[in-house]
Amino acid sequence: MEDVQIDVSPDTEHGVVAAPPTITFDVDPSAYRHWALSIDAPIATVTMRVTPDAGLRDDYELKLNSYDLSVDIELHDIVQRLRFEHPEVHAVVVTGGIDKVFCAGANIQMLAGSTHGHKVNFCKFTNETRNSIEDATANSGQAWIAAVNGTAAGGGYELALACDEIVLIDDRASAISLPEVPLLAVLPGTGGLTRLVDKRFVRRDIADVFATRAEGVKGQQALDWGLVDAIATRGRFDDVVRERALARAQASPRPDEADAITLDPLDVQLRDDGLHYRWVDVEIERSLGAAHVTVHGPTGEPVSTPNELLAAGSEAWIIATARQLDDAMLRLRFNEPELGTWVLHTRGDADGVIAAERLLRSHVDHWLVNEVALLWTRTLKRLDLSSRSIVTLVEPGSCFAGVLAELVLAADRSYMLHGGDPAGDSPPATIRLSETNDGSFPMSNGLSRLATRFLGHDDRLDDARRCICKDLLAVEAESAGLVTFTPDDLDWDDDVRILLEERNSFSPDALTAMEANHRFAGPETMETKIFARLTAWQNWVFQRPNAVGPDGALRRYGTGSRPTYDRVRI
Repeated sequence: MEDVQIDVSPDTEHGVVAAPPTITFDVDPSAYRHWALSIDAPIATVTMRVTPDAGLRDDYELKLNSYDLSVDIELHDIVQRLRFEHPEVHAVVVTGGIDKVFCAGANIQMLAGSTHGHKVNFCKFTNETRNSIEDATANSGQAWIAAVNGTAAGGGYELALACDEIVLIDDRASAISLPEVPLLAVLPGTGGLTRLVDKRFVRRDIADVFATRAEGVKGQQALDWGLVDAIATRGRFDDVVRERALARAQASPRPDEADAITLDPLDVQLRDDGLHYRWVDVEIERSLGAAHVTVHGPTGEPVSTPNELLAAGSEAWIIATARQLDDAMLRLRFNEPELGTWVLHTRGDADGVIAAERLLRSHVDHWLVNEVALLWTRTLKRLDLSSRSIVTLVEPGSCFAGVLAELVLAADRSYMLHGGDPAGDSPPATIRLSETNDGSFPMSNGLSRLATRFLGHDDRLDDARRCICKDLLAVEAESAGLVTFTPDDLDWDDDVRILLEERNSFSPDALTAMEANHRFAGPETMETKIFARLTAWQNWVFQRPNAVGPDGALRRYGTGSRPTYDRVRI
């Protein structure tokens, strides 16, 4: 991650400093400042040892393994690299590198001095990273175990909750806690409360006591309440953790020995009007508050076997494009919050996209191919979970096929040009679904985007499935319910312009709430609960004076004076 400069322009409402103007998310392991990774196959140990003066900004210190976005960016990188670069790792132990301290949670001074938008985006990215830990346990054969070697407070316990097992040291001093409600007037990153009852099945009344007890819970009581899976004395702690990690490793389907790839640094060119990667371009249209994101289809011979994928490494289109799109979305989220509409385009050959993704269908049992499919799943979920209006434009020369057809299905609205290319350079626009669109990349609700689109209309879903492997022209795509509108070339420019102008005229808050409600129809899951509450409740709580006002809990924390609360319940 590159160094950033602090922007000290005040937030007009609360007098806090703003988030840094430029944040990058690509980091090399040699530049880690907060984590150490060691591997003794089949176990990897991830040790959190936060450098206090190496935060994203210089107006706070990351004491006692407290963290900010810079710490989470490194953790996100570690999770990705373990999955792609270390097939021999079957279990991952995460622990604290400071005596009697696991993690003190999100740094309070960082939160108090951040803009509202940065706080919410920070919580969202943190939860997405924890989801990737859970995904690695569930789908990659890398079970994560939290070795809580000392106090774990707030986000520290939330990190442990993301793991599949929690072992707490029983030394009469170390406690786990979620103290945000009693001390800070906010929620435990939202994910903490949800994981208590939805993942660990802690009884509601017990969860209430725990989440309002600032001092937390220790040893046997934590075990009795279901807050941890095991406790161990200091003398037995390391042995118990290793025994549990080895047991999980033995059940892993990952190979004991296999070639792997290296996730090479992303090559991105920063421009005043956007970003440029090898396969992804971002062009900014500030007058309309829009970012045009173009994904380019592959060229040349497709990678068709696992061995070819290993040889191509992270430069293979099927890997590189997902990584570049993911990075572009994160940069837009944090660095361009006023670009409220993301307009998605593709350019290239649909046959090439189908040929490139065929690998995902024909070698589903290969560990690396599985990781590529999971990477696309996480990247597309990141798109779903972004608080932006998503518009997809299907034009002549586009390649919305297979995995890239997900960009049409993910859109809040999609427009497809009816008729030929006005310039005469390309054949009419088409959409081509493949088998991957029918469940290979599930949303947070556990359904495919295709099934979510036709929720409650099984007949329409069956009709759409019959379109798989067909090149659908605009009239056919509209009839199948795959696009919203199909204007011809006479109306196209005006219709798109009016849409973007209209979107830019609406309240961003209302749009975020509306879109979040529409996107996740169907079953409620732990993921949808976490992000629905993050979008609505935490968004609201982080703006309330009880938390962020001059007399609020975040501003008063550590000063010795108590916060002043508006007692009205809303």
